[in-house]
Amino acid sequence: QLQLVESGGGLVRPGGSLRLSCRASGFSLNHYALAWFRQAPGKEREGVSSISAHSSTTHYVDSVKGRFTISKDMAENTVYLQMSSLKPEDTADYYCAAAYGSSWYMQPPSLTAEYEYDYWGRGTRVTVSS
Repeated sequence: QLQLVESGGGLVRPGGSLRLSCRASGFSLNHYALAWFRQAPGKEREGVSSISAHSSTTHYVDSVKGRFTISKDMAENTVYLQMSSLKPEDTADYYCAAAYGSSWYMQPPSLTAEYEYDYWGRGTRVTVSS
């Protein structure tokens, strides 16, 4: 069974850090671009960060640039999102997603192109609050 399973969410104070993990099972992430999306209460889901299949290119939404870092560990078949300097507005359910194909070897799909992603995890909740 092909699955993406996120972990690492939780409650953190403003200014704190968290590292989200998304592990793939049933398939290898070698040929997949990966992304993190989030959905805050009452808001639409938005793309946060993405990485190309060959890890050559990363993208970030403006609101997280300089604070979040996406990375991919092929030995662990896992993609990570390191989040620092967290703000209350980062509170959301965070989802990882994978897009298959050679089109994404060097550039991941746009963060607004959710339809390009083939597999999705169930999400992990991040709450930033004092």
